[in-house]
Amino acid sequence: MKLASEESARVELPSFRLEGRIAVVTGASGGMGRTFAIACAKAGAEVVVASRRRQKLLEVVRSIRQDGGAAHAVTLDVVRPASVRALAERVAKLAADKSRPLILINNAGFAFTKPALEITEKDWDRVLDVHAKGTFFCAQQIGRLMIERGYGKIINLSSTWSSSTDMGKSVYGLAKAAVSYMTAALANEWGPMGVRVNAIAPTATLSENTIQNFQRNPARTKRLLSRIRLGRFAQPSDMLGAVLFLASAASDFVTGHTLFVDGGWRTGGW
Repeated sequence: MKLASEESARVELPSFRLEGRIAVVTGASGGMGRTFAIACAKAGAEVVVASRRRQKLLEVVRSIRQDGGAAHAVTLDVVRPASVRALAERVAKLAADKSRPLILINNAGFAFTKPALEITEKDWDRVLDVHAKGTFFCAQQIGRLMIERGYGKIINLSSTWSSSTDMGKSVYGLAKAAVSYMTAALANEWGPMGVRVNAIAPTATLSENTIQNFQRNPARTKRLLSRIRLGRFAQPSDMLGAVLFLASAASDFVTGHTLFVDGGWRTGGW
């Protein structure tokens, strides 16, 4: 074991580029997933976009290819193990050259707010299946390919609700807390095999669906906004610095971490 510093006198800046890597993005047909996929392609990765909405995926693929990038669409339902295995098989074929590092951005999910007394078993199953079960089995299947290579980057999508509470967030927060726990657990198991597992935890992020929800409940919207110290809701683009950092070699000594990209949400807790 070497204890002395191996750093040379010359400091080299880390690269956030993703050339030579294959990035798999679930939930990539819109919102943050679409933004992540396009950003990974711009950073040099070959991208596999996956979602249930195939036509929307094809639009993302066209956008990436028109900009000179490489992209492929795979129809995916994260709650169906056979569908997840099919995604992994497609990725394995694309990554036949095992020198190519793999990235998985586990983005598939949806917003959910409902009072605890109104939660049904169907609600529970849907939220936990997509956010916890789907995240785990996507990580498991793509993680196998990473372990074969002795290197890989998994980025899970947690949330500020994983460590804070509000009315109507009991089940969604529980699911996202599971994602953060899972992130640490997988990092612990797979770190010795070269696989880095991290998560990002966004605050409320503007999308077509969230904007509609905010418009329907202006009082709640005002209350949530007051909790964000930077004074605005997030845009999907606000997540890109964290995602590219965790996907690139710049973060090779970071694993098991949930990075809060929340505009100071946790500093403004009640």
